[in-house]
Amino acid sequence: MRRPAVCGLFALLYFWFLNVSLIFAKPPSADGGGRLKKQRFIWDQIKYVYAFGDSYSFVQGTHGFANFSFIGDALDLSFTPEQLLANEIIPRNTSSEGSNWLEFLTGCFEGSPTRCNKQLWDFAFAGSDIDGTLLPLHHNFTIPLVDQVKQWAQFAANVIPHPPSQTLTTWWIGINDTGDTISNATITDFSAFWNTEMTSYFNAVQQATDNGLRTHLFINVPPEERAPGSINSPTKAALLKAHIELFNSILASHIATFEATNPDTTVMTFDAHSWFNMVLDNPQPFGFTNVTGFCTCANPAGFFWFNTGHPTERVHKLLAGAIDAQLRAP
Repeated sequence: MRRPAVCGLFALLYFWFLNVSLIFAKPPSADGGGRLKKQRFIWDQIKYVYAFGDSYSFVQGTHGFANFSFIGDALDLSFTPEQLLANEIIPRNTSSEGSNWLEFLTGCFEGSPTRCNKQLWDFAFAGSDIDGTLLPLHHNFTIPLVDQVKQWAQFAANVIPHPPSQTLTTWWIGINDTGDTISNATITDFSAFWNTEMTSYFNAVQQATDNGLRTHLFINVPPEERAPGSINSPTKAALLKAHIELFNSILASHIATFEATNPDTTVMTFDAHSWFNMVLDNPQPFGFTNVTGFCTCANPAGFFWFNTGHPTERVHKLLAGAIDAQLRAP
């Protein structure tokens, strides 16, 4: 990972402050039986947003792998508290031509997350699947979702705060999983395979929960069969559509199971699949004139897609607005 010169005194002082804050932070409240109570979710009170996922969620950091991560990679997973706290978001360096939905949602576009009103701590890694033991890594440096959580738990959980009433964790994964399996002849039962993936996925969610991340927003897979990389191949598009719909159905089932077995957590979902379809079906009111092609350019005005599989900044901004509205809904 790149290691630029850092303001060592600032990092050390901030690390000290955070640890003092964590030591004296009020613990989650408990009921009469000692069980943790579910926190009431109030979006305006959220100060920390943690993110796990793939290229749709990653932001570039000064200590990250170029064009893939905020911090670290699979070949260099560890980092010190000082390196984490000195790390900065590089503006307009995402999978779009500009900012992404998490940056719009939090207002944390550049610099140290500690300087944002809603701090964005983004552990998503571009090109990630759920579990590298179930599907091949895109690159030997890719951090799949299960290892993103392990990285956070080992090197960040005791460094940056996550008070229950002020913390939201976002989970958006599955785009690569559903796409990478299109030509995978070794998988004969996709219902069984997606359930196996979900076991790994929710083991990671449970690990995050057990380490203090207790408010979760799960986002399902959008209709990638409508992206330029698939739309002109009817056979591929139909197969991808079937994969995504089955994946999302099984994901919904596992979310419900997780919520039932963790009644002290707050669980929310956002239906990106329906939202994407809504915009793609009626694009003009949203400012799009081309939803089948793409423009990998500095100003893809009117285009929904930035490249064959990733949306433009405008899509991310509109998506963030839709998620923000849902988070504020009573």
